[in-house]
Amino acid sequence: MIWLLTGLGLVLVIEGLALALAPSRIEEALEFLRALGPARRRVLGLITLAFGVAILWLLRAFGIGF
Repeated sequence: MIWLLTGLGLVLVIEGLALALAPSRIEEALEFLRALGPARRRVLGLITLAFGVAILWLLRAFGIGF
């Protein structure tokens, strides 16, 4: 449970930094996502998910952080 809360906290920190430091870039990113169709957004989400799982798997495989 502590790892889940740690991960959630890190996501919120990164999101907060992005919103605080570059709000106009966030608007551009949202426009880009809005221009994509639902199927492409789903594929982008699955690719991002797979990339995140791969990073966590590699960290665990090398004994870093777990």
